[in-house]
Amino acid sequence: MSDSLRDRIEQYYATVPLLFSDAEEFGSLRLFVRRKPGAPYYGGPSHAQPIEDGSAAITTADIARVRARQRELGVPEAFEWLAEAAPALRACIEAADLPVAERPLMALHPHCPVGLEPLPEGVTLRVQSADDPALPAALALPRLAFAEEGTEVGSAGRKELSVVAEELTQDGTVATTRPAIRAGHKTLIAALASDGTPLAVGHYHPANGTTEIGGIGTLPVARRQGLAAAVTAALASHARNHGVSTVFLAYAEDAVARIYSRLGFRPADSTLLIANQPARS
Repeated sequence: MSDSLRDRIEQYYATVPLLFSDAEEFGSLRLFVRRKPGAPYYGGPSHAQPIEDGSAAITTADIARVRARQRELGVPEAFEWLAEAAPALRACIEAADLPVAERPLMALHPHCPVGLEPLPEGVTLRVQSADDPALPAALALPRLAFAEEGTEVGSAGRKELSVVAEELTQDGTVATTRPAIRAGHKTLIAALASDGTPLAVGHYHPANGTTEIGGIGTLPVARRQGLAAAVTAALASHARNHGVSTVFLAYAEDAVARIYSRLGFRPADSTLLIANQPARS
């Protein structure tokens, strides 16, 4: 990956959470703290001060301080960072008994056209508005998708989706998300069944002409129909049509990477590292 692309991705990770959170500094590390309800953010390398080789200033004491603050806030003791930006952080995190998972990055080739993917009969794609009646269920779907790992057809369906959607409505997550959608800070696209039930979703948050496509998930009972590929292609096309020039994503499984490759994404020669972050599971 070229330095310019890596710089854009690193800057994106450093700034996009600030759309929804405040940054608290802990020496070599930074913790993003949400202002309103929503999926909790994480700790990672601080960008408020230079770190000589991406690792020299990192200390186990700073990690302990971040974790103590996370416990105080009642959020997961989670960390996320670009491997190349802080080479020594992984060893420090693992020494603190937090397992680290790797998520290789892929970037959409800048000259690759993004076409529409075929959809099953009766399924349509829709950009979610702030007042879309399907929004609560669309926001709930990734929790079910990530809870049942893999790409095989699972058990969670409409009943489970309705339960989680109600939970997110009651805890304020849906209400908090609506202003972000209205302001253009969050774009969410859903593949909907004929009865309006979201079957697959994904989102992106643009910042300075760069975005990561994330939250791609399919309702477990609706897997193996090409829905995730269709949503990913729609998100990439929408982002490009709205002034985003750098589009990238992370993946966990080779089978998923092959789908992204078919859509025009190529290995970005960089890896996102995560520790104890449910939203990235």
